[in-house]
Amino acid sequence: MNRRFQTLKKLPVAMALLVSSIAAHASEAPTVTHITPTWQQTLTQAKGETVYFNAWGGSQEINDYLLWANTQLQQRYGVTLKQVKVTDIAETTQRLLAEKTAGKNSGGSVDMVWINGENFRSMKQNGLLYGPFTHQLPNWKYVDKSLPIDKDFSEPTQGLEAPWGVGQLVFIYDPETLKKPPKSFKALLALAQQHPGKISYPKPPEFHGTGFLKAALLELTTDKKALYQPLKLPQDQALFDRVTAPLWHYLDQLHKVAWHQGKQFPAGTAETVQLLDDQQLLLAITFNPNAAAAAIANGNLTDKAKTYAFNAGALTNIHFLAIPWNANAKAGALVAINFLLSPQAQARKADTNLWGDPTILSPQAFKQLSAPYNQQSFKPYPAIAEPNPTWLAAIEQQWQQRYGN
Repeated sequence: MNRRFQTLKKLPVAMALLVSSIAAHASEAPTVTHITPTWQQTLTQAKGETVYFNAWGGSQEINDYLLWANTQLQQRYGVTLKQVKVTDIAETTQRLLAEKTAGKNSGGSVDMVWINGENFRSMKQNGLLYGPFTHQLPNWKYVDKSLPIDKDFSEPTQGLEAPWGVGQLVFIYDPETLKKPPKSFKALLALAQQHPGKISYPKPPEFHGTGFLKAALLELTTDKKALYQPLKLPQDQALFDRVTAPLWHYLDQLHKVAWHQGKQFPAGTAETVQLLDDQQLLLAITFNPNAAAAAIANGNLTDKAKTYAFNAGALTNIHFLAIPWNANAKAGALVAINFLLSPQAQARKADTNLWGDPTILSPQAFKQLSAPYNQQSFKPYPAIAEPNPTWLAAIEQQWQQRYGN
C-alpha cells in the first residue's frame, strides 16, 4: 500500500480525537511561549516589518480572519500582515520565478505564501523557498506530528513549509431541495441528467475545480496506482491518455446537462455556495468540512444546509505556509507563521462562526485556553490521498483544450 495512503488513513482518527478534545476558544490573553535568545533576535528584527502575504482571497471569512491576525500581530509584535489576494497561487509562483531569473535575491515582492501541492513542488524544485525554518518556530511543538505533514502531495516538505490546516473536498446541499444527495461521481451524473442545469463545479485551474477533476478521476480510472507515480511528458503521453480517458468521457456527458450546458462555470467555491442558496445549483463544493456551518452562521446559507462526502471518502490534503528565498521581511514572516500556529489563532480559525478550518495542532495544545467557542462536532471523512502533483498541470491543460472558453 502507498505510504501516503497509509498515513492519510490515520487522519480521520487523529482529527476526530482532536475535535472532541478542543473545548476552548482562544482568550485574548497572549499564548505563553518560552523565548529563546535566537527567537528573541527574530522578534527584535521583525518589529516594524510589513509581511506581504500572498493568499487566496476568495472567501470573506478567511479574509476577515487574516484582518484579525494582522491586528494581533501589530499589537503583540509590531508586525503588519498585509494580505495580497490572489485567485491562483500559481501566479505568485511565476512572479517569484521571474525574480529568480532576474537575479533578484533580496528585497522580493512576496514575504509569505499559502501553498500546497504542485505550487510547493514547483517552488521547491526551482529554489524559491527559504528554509528549512519550521524548527525555529516556538509553536512548532504544538503541531500534531501524527498528521501527514512531512509530505505535500507526495513531495517531502523538509521544513520548507509549515502546516496551517486540513482540507477535505466535500459537498454542501439543502435537504429541502435534494432529499438524497449522490454518493459517487456516477450517481452525480445521473442526478445531473435528472435535473438539467443544476450541477456544476468551479472552472479549473481554480483549486476547487481542479480538486473536482482529481476526485472524479480517482473514482473513474481503472489505474489509480499510476496517479501516485511521477508523470513525465511527452514520454508518458500514452499512459496519460489511457489513465485519464474515463474522466473526459464522463465530463463530455456531464457538461451536456450541467449548469449553462458546461459553457460557463462558477468562479470558485463562494459562487457555488451562492448558487446553492439561490437554488440554481443542487450542490456546492468546498475543501472545508465546516464550510456549511460557517456559511450558515454568516447568513449565506439556509440553516438546513448539510455537508457530506461521497462513499469512497474525501480528497484530503494539508495546506501550508512558506517563505520565499528572497523575502524582504523574513523575520516578520517567521513571527507571523509562528502566531498562526499558536493555540489561540488555530482555535479561532476552527471556530465555525468565523472560518471553521480544522486545526493541525495536537489536543494538548488547547488546554491553556479558557472561553468556549464553536468548533462544529463532525466526524472527519475517510481520506483519499492527493495524486502526484506532476499529473495536475497536464490534467488542467487537457481540460482547457477540451472545455476552456
